[in-house]
Amino acid sequence: MNENTQVVKKAYECFGDGNIDGLIDLFAEDIRWTIPEVNGSPLKPLTIGRENVRAFFNKLSEIEEFTSFEPKDFIAEGKKVVVLGSSSGKILSTGRNFEAEWVHIFDINDGTITNFLEFFDTAMFERAYQKAETA
Repeated sequence: MNENTQVVKKAYECFGDGNIDGLIDLFAEDIRWTIPEVNGSPLKPLTIGRENVRAFFNKLSEIEEFTSFEPKDFIAEGKKVVVLGSSSGKILSTGRNFEAEWVHIFDINDGTITNFLEFFDTAMFERAYQKAETA
């Protein structure tokens, strides 16, 4: 198995175990963490730096509850690892469920994650973040 794939698998293992300290230890000090912008979500689309990414994960745990999170396919080439996966859960502020297929792209340099880029269906998440209308 590719060494960079092992780093990424370790990151998912830490996330799945709730070991955010172990996850953060895998990141470069100046990591760039990029996710799609979702209307209604308090998460910023771009976060830079380890401690800011730690704050991102703290916020994520306050607003979303995962019932499943499954990385499925790992594709490694050079310093990049692309992961295809899926997740499901609930937005805590609305009680609405989500189910998503996603793509994660990691850049790895000397065993350290330097960049993360995520793609998913933003319209589905925007519906999940939308509060029910009152009559």
